[in-house]
Amino acid sequence: MSTHGYETVLVEHGEDHVATITLNRPEAMNSFNQQMCDEFARFWQEVRLDDDVRAVVLRAQGDRAFCTGVDVKQGIVKPANKWSQVDPGDRLGPKANKCWKPVVAAVNGMAAGGAFYWINESDVVICAEDATFFDPHVSYGMVASLEPIGLSRRIPLGEALRIALMGLEERVTADTALRIGLVSETVAPTKLWERAREIAAAIAKNPPEAVQGTVRAVWESLDHGRSVAMAQGLAYTQIGSPEGIRSAARAVAVKPTPRFR
Repeated sequence: MSTHGYETVLVEHGEDHVATITLNRPEAMNSFNQQMCDEFARFWQEVRLDDDVRAVVLRAQGDRAFCTGVDVKQGIVKPANKWSQVDPGDRLGPKANKCWKPVVAAVNGMAAGGAFYWINESDVVICAEDATFFDPHVSYGMVASLEPIGLSRRIPLGEALRIALMGLEERVTADTALRIGLVSETVAPTKLWERAREIAAAIAKNPPEAVQGTVRAVWESLDHGRSVAMAQGLAYTQIGSPEGIRSAARAVAVKPTPRFR
């Protein structure tokens, strides 16, 4: 996978099969512009096709913000015809780009509005103890829809609606984010990147086809009712498990020491 040619993000590829992408516009609170959307679309396609990458860490430069949504000064390219316009988030998130490599998001500082495009499509989300989450759309007279719809798949509906409707009047703290299931772990800011890498590296040790099949099966189940989702899930176990069973048999003598949390 190429690590060159990116300007709004930093891309690294480690020997532990973990790729790291870092939002790199701290001077603009890591808000995304058209170039960042295009670079993320390129990144997810490269990751999707690179079998050496088994997991991804998503993080952001600077102390103030993980991301504050779209860069209002630069904006996003939109066709004049409203019926030709598309959601800019379709270029930002892994699942929208059919990338089934597991993603560990490390959230620091403020995560607002469009930041949820990444949070909503990450598989594991952790945050620094000083992180805050909010959606300012309604405070600016804009309908909040795409971000809270995605968020409602992660946390209770009432919590997603509270974030959407409170706008700038309330920010979710790291402790509250942990309580409502928005994140699965909080850590000291100085340990955030290290912990995200540890989680991603641990995931990457598992058979990659089994991991990617699991990610795809679970996420695609959200588009179906229970019976259809279970039937499709069964098909995925039949397609993706034989090699995993053989791998498990080979690895039975090398059992990892589990970490309790």
